[in-house]
Amino acid sequence: MRKQWGMIATWRMASEGVTLGSEMLKNGGKCQDALEEAVKFVEDYPFYKSVGYGGLPNEECEVELDAAFMDGKTLSIGAVASIKDFKNPISIARKLSADRYNIFLVGAGAESYAHKNGFVRQNMLTERAKKTWELRVKEIQEKNLSPYDGHDTVCMIALDKDEDMAVATSTSGLFMKKKGRVGDSPVSGSGFYVDNEIGGAAATGLGEDIMKGCLSYEVVQRMKKGEHPMEAAQKAVDEFSETLRKRRGKAGEISIVAMNNRGEWGIGTNVEFTFCVGTETEKPQVYISTPQENGEIKIEVASEEYMKAYKERIQRGI
Repeated sequence: MRKQWGMIATWRMASEGVTLGSEMLKNGGKCQDALEEAVKFVEDYPFYKSVGYGGLPNEECEVELDAAFMDGKTLSIGAVASIKDFKNPISIARKLSADRYNIFLVGAGAESYAHKNGFVRQNMLTERAKKTWELRVKEIQEKNLSPYDGHDTVCMIALDKDEDMAVATSTSGLFMKKKGRVGDSPVSGSGFYVDNEIGGAAATGLGEDIMKGCLSYEVVQRMKKGEHPMEAAQKAVDEFSETLRKRRGKAGEISIVAMNNRGEWGIGTNVEFTFCVGTETEKPQVYISTPQENGEIKIEVASEEYMKAYKERIQRGI
């Protein structure tokens, strides 16, 4: 029997990373390495405006990054939040996951750790991101618009041929966020969770709402009870979205990817949401999921036209 491997990730921006990671897994690579390299690709691409280099800045035009890494075999976790001027926060998070203590570092502490451990210091604010920030400030002043926009975390889950699993997240967070604001992405149980004996889940969307439900851990526990990843993720999103609407009058955007330890995958969402999957039996592919009026989720393969239009849109001049 051929050993199963698989990778699932949030958003179209993860496509090239998933293709890279899938090739590593296909050739017997470890899930931890495949995830780190895949996320680094997303972090390094300057046109992805919600992750890494080129990520949109906070209210003071500073790029503050959050990232997390979790190993499903040992349950080891490493995370950084509000870190500035360091390339590839996912690599810093992964290194922290090897430590027994001090595994979640923020701000100046995270930067000091990165410096002492030889990580690359780099100005993460691109000219393009700065121009986007300047335009938003002008719009806020002239049109009285809400400053907050954009919160697309790249989340990835991987299963390798040794039946080990890992999960990773990376984001620049909410555009125009308050200095020091941290969402769900680096928070265990909210933004991510993985356990070799069950599977993994990771969330993207409005972190302030996702944190209220610890949704990634919720999905993993549902899978533990026997639910398929698709059922576990969608029920978790639906039920908690309804809870938020009852308690607070409104539910923010929430999307979750999930994969169990057999390589079966699923997603849950309350908005239109793109994601990427590559497995032993499926070539790396981008999908578009859309909630329907009857409560079901329509999932279709992204067309070549969509992929071309997406690339043109993100690279369009400002």
